Amino acid sequence: MKRVDVLISGGGMVGLTLGLACAQGGLKTLVADVAAPATILEPLFDGRVSALAYASVRMMRALGVWDGLAPHAQPIREILVTDGKLAAATSPFSLHFDSAEVGAEALGYIAENRHIRSSLYAAVARAGNLELVAPATVKSLTTESGGAVATLADGSQVTASLVIAADGRESRLRAEMGIGTIGWSYPQVGIVATVAHEKPHNGVAYEHFLPSGPFAILPMTGNRSSLVWTEAKTKAPALLALDEAGFNAELARRFGDHLGAVKSAGPRWSYPLSFHLARDFVKPRFAVAGDAAHGIHPIAGQGLNLGLKDAAALAEVLLDAARLGRDIGALDTLKRYERWRRFDSVVMGGTMDALNRLFSNDIAPIRHLRDLGLGIVDAIAPARKFFMRHAGGDIGKLPKLMKGEAA
Repeated sequence: MKRVDVLISGGGMVGLTLGLACAQGGLKTLVADVAAPATILEPLFDGRVSALAYASVRMMRALGVWDGLAPHAQPIREILVTDGKLAAATSPFSLHFDSAEVGAEALGYIAENRHIRSSLYAAVARAGNLELVAPATVKSLTTESGGAVATLADGSQVTASLVIAADGRESRLRAEMGIGTIGWSYPQVGIVATVAHEKPHNGVAYEHFLPSGPFAILPMTGNRSSLVWTEAKTKAPALLALDEAGFNAELARRFGDHLGAVKSAGPRWSYPLSFHLARDFVKPRFAVAGDAAHGIHPIAGQGLNLGLKDAAALAEVLLDAARLGRDIGALDTLKRYERWRRFDSVVMGGTMDALNRLFSNDIAPIRHLRDLGLGIVDAIAPARKFFMRHAGGDIGKLPKLMKGEAA
């Protein structure tokens, strides 16, 4: 029977980052993931990109991940938020964020998920105290005062002081441990595609609010952008079924001409949109992190950053306890993590939900009020700077790793 300090079920971006943080702090860590790395790194496995806030980038630097990822990450120099509708003039009220205003190189970075994962795998391969087992599934888990025993699908067993579920929105371990969720589905689907365009984007990200939901244009390396298109569930199937010419025509209607001619540059993906929050983040010998703990609307691209902050905070709590000779799996130790991260998750999830409901409609009085709000924020420099810091994940009580320090 294998013995480790920490067993992490789920080798996604949050699970691997958490594993690195724990291992670099001296905890013997095992990450078990259902899919082999070669499968996950296939170009057709996941067409999404992620926005990495600059606090998350500091964490990646501290963990030795960033050097491998930087060549594939596009800096976001500016963000332009507008409100309008198809076949109509964009509202004159808009919100403009510029990294130069806060003296930063970038407001964040856009990277393809496959490149983030590849850089994490490379860092894992270099790490001591860390083992990745994949494909592997934790089939059952028992916890007791002395530790937890996990049985894998191949029949082997692992004992650990703490087991962490970082295995996604439909976390089986979360359910097995009796932790329920609250949440709801949105009547929306997220359509994701990579788009090639004639003119350079100059590092500008666009968030254009349409009645069906936000339409985001996120700059990627080269003359490419990632399209994150929120559409009503009733309309999405028809859009996804369009031939290339028809889909490109729909893109052109929404992009406008500021990037010149645009065309789809690869497959299209679609993802159902929902919100959920775990009723508990911890139990004795057990914790949830990332999408197993919360899932929010992608309106501002903060989902991964929220999960990475979980990883940074949980690693810090565990390493602080270990240095003091305390039991890292004890409930009083883990409650510090829950207090730290649950409130932030509730606030972030609620804010994204409210923004989606506020902007995903075409009710004239509401539209006029939100346009006025965008204009007011844009006119007040301290307000703009606050929102830029918020987007960068640089407010509140930050874990050490998100300050660029060792946990």
